Amino acid sequence: MFLLLKTCLVFGWNLSAQNRVVIDPGHGGKDSGAIGQKNTIEKEIVLLVAEEIVKLNKAIFNDKLDIYLTRYADTLIGLGDRPKLAKAINADVFISLHCNHATNTNAKGIEVYVASGNYDFGNESIYLGYELQRRFKEKLGFRSRGVKFANFQVLRETANAMPAVLVELGFLSNADESNHYQKPESYQSVALVLLESLIKNLDRYERVGD
Repeated sequence: MFLLLKTCLVFGWNLSAQNRVVIDPGHGGKDSGAIGQKNTIEKEIVLLVAEEIVKLNKAIFNDKLDIYLTRYADTLIGLGDRPKLAKAINADVFISLHCNHATNTNAKGIEVYVASGNYDFGNESIYLGYELQRRFKEKLGFRSRGVKFANFQVLRETANAMPAVLVELGFLSNADESNHYQKPESYQSVALVLLESLIKNLDRYERVGD
């Protein structure tokens, strides 16, 4: 946790800024996550999408959001440290990025998870989940698999502090969706959908009193 906060200072992050968003590229290091067709690797895909979010926020939206990543390289960050970082910097939204895998190679589409149970920001998390589903379907043609509930650590440890969702960005076991991530421009299009969804609903995520 100390090293994560030290990284904030090294990169010159303004911890007092408002509209802070934490993007959590899942897995990393020795934890590759799902490995799909044509050797698509989950940890690499989600980091590339996260990096594009940062680039587009600067290039198109003039740094409208203050965006922080839980990892900037192929390193493994503990599951407990990811929500700790989000809470330490008083983030307004937490989004964890992942890719799916199934034995059924016909399975495809976007899934969004929110924390199961009653949490302070449960309704806001669900709203964000449905908004992301809608935009992925409208903008990129992904099948919507719905908003689901799960007891994932990164969600249950953030949902009382901010809206928090975990997004499964398609199935690497599916030929079409695995091929989608063979194209460099796909990372930008996925990142843009995520970023536009956040910016469009910015007021909903602002903290009262900030």
